[in-house]
Amino acid sequence: MSTREYSRLRVIFTALVMMAELAHLAWEYFNGGVVSHHLLARSDLPAVSNWWGLVLLPALAWFATGRVGKRMASRSSASDAASTLPMNVIVGLVAALLLGALLSFAFTQGYESMASSLFVGMFVLAVLLRVYRAECLLGFVLGMTFTFGAVLPTFIGSLIAAVSAIVHLGIRPLLARLWRRFKRAKSVTA
Repeated sequence: MSTREYSRLRVIFTALVMMAELAHLAWEYFNGGVVSHHLLARSDLPAVSNWWGLVLLPALAWFATGRVGKRMASRSSASDAASTLPMNVIVGLVAALLLGALLSFAFTQGYESMASSLFVGMFVLAVLLRVYRAECLLGFVLGMTFTFGAVLPTFIGSLIAAVSAIVHLGIRPLLARLWRRFKRAKSVTA
């Protein structure tokens, strides 16, 4: 995929996300008004309006597609396999979207044990998988936006992404380096 084609795809995707959010907000507006969500679901704490989704979702889509484009560009010099959108990007986006939608469904239908299990499970997934990638954050936020707006899922998704980044980019390489040193020291003494 050429840079020009990817740039066009990036603009189209961002525009689609913006149109979907406009449709969502129009539906809310004409069906009781645009919803505001209180922090921690407590009415004594500040509320965040879903109107912020008009700014946040297109910006997040633009950022995510930019990050994916940079990863594709760095791999395209190594091989021609980056001529299409990598499958792991699509899988990450769709899996995170489904997880966000499932968590939203569990919350709205009153399945509290399922919602809390999914929430804890997201942190387990963050340790096991590289969910710090931008497409995973975007998919998670898009999956939860209809229920919770864009701001709160972005905050939660960013927290999960931070945990995943710390584990995969910090702790795992450090443990691997320590393990190699330990094995070298053990082989020298043997």
